[in-house]
Amino acid sequence: MRSKPESSTRARAVLLACAAACAFAMAPGLAAEPANYPTRPIRLVVPFAPGSATDSMARVMAHELGQRLGQNVVVEDRPGAFGQIAAVFVATSRPDGYTIFMATNTTHSANPHLYKSLPYDPVKDFEPVARTATLPFMLVVNPALPVKTTAELISYARANPGKLAYASASSTSLVAAESLNTQARITMTGVMYKSSPQAILDVISGEVPVMVADFATAIAHVSAGRVKVLGVTTGRRSALVPDAPPIADTVKGFDVTSWNGLFVPAATPKPIVERLARETLDVLGKKDVAERLAAIGFEVDPLGPDAFSLYLRAQLDYWGKLIRDAGIEPE
Repeated sequence: MRSKPESSTRARAVLLACAAACAFAMAPGLAAEPANYPTRPIRLVVPFAPGSATDSMARVMAHELGQRLGQNVVVEDRPGAFGQIAAVFVATSRPDGYTIFMATNTTHSANPHLYKSLPYDPVKDFEPVARTATLPFMLVVNPALPVKTTAELISYARANPGKLAYASASSTSLVAAESLNTQARITMTGVMYKSSPQAILDVISGEVPVMVADFATAIAHVSAGRVKVLGVTTGRRSALVPDAPPIADTVKGFDVTSWNGLFVPAATPKPIVERLARETLDVLGKKDVAERLAAIGFEVDPLGPDAFSLYLRAQLDYWGKLIRDAGIEPE
C-alpha cells in the first residue's frame, strides 16, 4: 500500500514522543473519591479527526453525559496512527474518571493484528465502560467510475488489474477493502490517509476512485450525488442505508462490522466505572438519542462493563481472523 500523507517512521516517532510526554508515575491516592465524582470537567478523547463518525458520536454522548454528571464533558480529538496516539494518551492518563476514551474496533480489535508491536495493551491498559453502538460502512465510488453495483466494480477491477486505488483512513476501511480484494480476487491499491474526511475529498475529486467509508463521512456526499454507494459492509442489509445491498449479496460471507465504546484507564475505581456505565446506558436508552445517532450512522447496541469485556476478547479473535484472511501483513 502507498502511504499518504505520513510515513510509518514519522508515525512511530510521534507515538514515542506522545508516550514520553504522557507517561507519569501513578501513585496511590490519585483517584478521585467516588462519592465526590465528578467535581470538574471531564475530557472525552477521540482517536480520529473532527468530522469522523467517532467524533460525531462523541459529541452527542458528551452533551448527554455532561447533563447527567453535572459537569462539562469536553471532546478532545487526537487523530493519527490508526488511533494509537489517542490510545497511548488515555492509557497513561490518571485513572480518576476525568479522562474517557471513545474507542473503536480500530484501537481495540484490529491494531493488535495490524502492528507487530503497540505502545499500549488494549486489554490491560483500559477498563471497559460500555459498548455504545455498531455501524455499517459503505462501499462508495466516484460517479465517473462506470459501475453501479459491487458486481460491476469487481468486473471492472478484473478487466483493469492494478489500475484501481482505494482510499482508507481507519482499520475498518482498510480491512474491508483488502477483504474485498482477497475474496473477490481483485487487485486495488490502498492509499492511506490521516482522516476519513480528507480521504473522501480525494474520492470526490477522482484522485482515488474507491473508498469503504463510514456513514457519517459519506452520507452527505452520497445524498448530494458526489459519490455513489454500491453496498454496505455488514452481513445484513442495514436499516440506516436501506437501499444499499450488503456486499455479501455478491461476495458470500463478507461481513466487516465496526463498533464504538467507552473506556477509562486501567485501575480507575470500580464505583466510577459503574457510575459512568450506568449513565451511558441510560443515555443510550433514550429514544431521541438513538434517533440522533442513527442520523449519523450508528445503530445503538449497548453492553455494560462485564458483557462488553467478553465482547472485546471475542472481537480480538474475530478481527485477527479478518486481517489474516485478507492477507494483511502487520507493520
